Amino acid sequence: MTPLTDPGEPTPDWHVTAFLAPPAGGSPLLDAVRALRARILFDHGRRPAFRRADGTHADDQDLDFGAWHFLARRSPGGPPLGYIRLSTPDSGALFQSRDFLGAGRYEELLAAEGFPAGSVFEHSRLVVEHRARKLGLGLHLNALAIGAAHHLGARAMIGTSGTKDGQDRFHERFGFRPVPGTRRYVPQYTEDVVIMLHRVADGGGRHHDLVTRLRDEFPVIAAAGAAPLLPVPPVRRTARVTPSATTAPDRASWRPVLHTADGVEALLASGIVREVHDTIDDQLTELVRSREPGCRDTGEIERRKREQLAGAEPWEYGTWAWYPWSGRLVHVLPREEFRLVRTDRNRGRIERPEQRRLFGKRIGVIGLSVGNSAALTFALEGIGGAFRLADFDGFGLSNLNRLRGGLHDLGVNKAVLTARQLFEIDPYLDVEIEPAGLTPETIERFFAGGLDLLVEECDTPWVKIAAREYARDLGIPVVMDCNDRGMLDVERFDREPDRPLLHGLLGDVKSVDLLDPAPRDRTELILAMVDADRISPALAASFGELGRTLSSWPQLASGVALGGALCGEAARRILLGQPCESGRFYTDLDQQLHPSRNVYAGGPA
Repeated sequence: MTPLTDPGEPTPDWHVTAFLAPPAGGSPLLDAVRALRARILFDHGRRPAFRRADGTHADDQDLDFGAWHFLARRSPGGPPLGYIRLSTPDSGALFQSRDFLGAGRYEELLAAEGFPAGSVFEHSRLVVEHRARKLGLGLHLNALAIGAAHHLGARAMIGTSGTKDGQDRFHERFGFRPVPGTRRYVPQYTEDVVIMLHRVADGGGRHHDLVTRLRDEFPVIAAAGAAPLLPVPPVRRTARVTPSATTAPDRASWRPVLHTADGVEALLASGIVREVHDTIDDQLTELVRSREPGCRDTGEIERRKREQLAGAEPWEYGTWAWYPWSGRLVHVLPREEFRLVRTDRNRGRIERPEQRRLFGKRIGVIGLSVGNSAALTFALEGIGGAFRLADFDGFGLSNLNRLRGGLHDLGVNKAVLTARQLFEIDPYLDVEIEPAGLTPETIERFFAGGLDLLVEECDTPWVKIAAREYARDLGIPVVMDCNDRGMLDVERFDREPDRPLLHGLLGDVKSVDLLDPAPRDRTELILAMVDADRISPALAASFGELGRTLSSWPQLASGVALGGALCGEAARRILLGQPCESGRFYTDLDQQLHPSRNVYAGGPA
């Protein structure tokens, strides 16, 4: 019940071993095969029935006894990457298809098709590791099981097939056909299942030549016997959590490790990979369509994909990004191709020469609440190929009202969390962080090497002024959203080296005077910065309640998202040399959504 692909005849030389299990009794090799099979079928929780409460995987079936078991590897000593079972008529009373239909209906079906029960074989449990699903292994194993049945004298083959991932259509390519009226939902597999029937006399369908070749190879494979099953680490390692045994979350790592195909095997063998995500074939299709939007012919797209691979196997192409904090291994296109496809939908608004200019920019972000929204908006839109992030604070439960994150992120430093999220959008970004925030000790390092734009979203008065002092001295433009009434500040220190900080609202104040302000002074400074006469009534009313009925400034996710959008719009204009002058601008949603602005107030034109 594994998702399968059909890339044509398989190109790798698979090393396949086979053994016939005894009709009864335990076998260490069979036990290992069952555990391998169950882990792949579990599929990261998609089919929970295949995992026990203690975290081990189980797929124990009496049908295993007396059946042929096939295991495939890339090399004789390598880990098993795929498996299929072939059951002979001797265990026909236990066939999955018989159990699925019921004995009476199963026998009626065989009689109607003209097949004695002793001439029907069943293949089942075709499972393939994620990293081998794009390499044609499912195709190879399926053809081998069919060829083995042909060699052993089968007149027909029967089996159950899932439909969610197109497994039924996959089997049709080998000459199987669905039996009408047999499709129904099976909770264990969380999908619809249908009975498929194959007539040996009709051949192997589209893959007849491969089935015939493997039919002739089966005696050699069978004579060679079983190979020891190397221990294969689980894709998900789980621990039973009790009050005395807990696992500490990873709160420190934030940078992915980029591998070529050569480095992936060792990583997979280490047992630390929880999930493998390989959509490189789909990405290559998108690459072709991004370059040639008018190309819609499937055959032509496949030809161009082969040209792009230039003889390399799909699994060898591009980059494998390892994310240690989540245990995910992700296969992506090479950097330039990845970015071309990822920002393809920007075209018409941001053309490719402009996209390349934006990817060459370095962005600083201080304060990662609104700053988190801004940084993620920038990354999604392709504004900046390098980022420096600063925030001393940890991600807390009360931040979940406005910051993108999950419960598993609680306790993670906001700079670490934002860096992770940026890299999960684009593993090729250049990101540096200051998890201690901006302090007199870290500020010079933060600005070292230069920035093309600064997003300042910190609540600390000293940081606001000190960051602007550095930005003005270095000619770096600054944008800031206030998260109230959609207030956006733009300070073009790149064009106006003598411009007063914060539009002169604080006079000639220096950062050195703001290192440790009293609470009352801090409030007055913030009110002056945001222009107390222009703030919303809700924010104005909250100042008197801080520390009494309110724990901190009120902020909403909608305002934070708007702030990220406004910062992104201003940043893109500034970095591309488009009109964006210094000043303070409001995008007040209360005003924007006022009934007086309804252009269809009297009905649509």
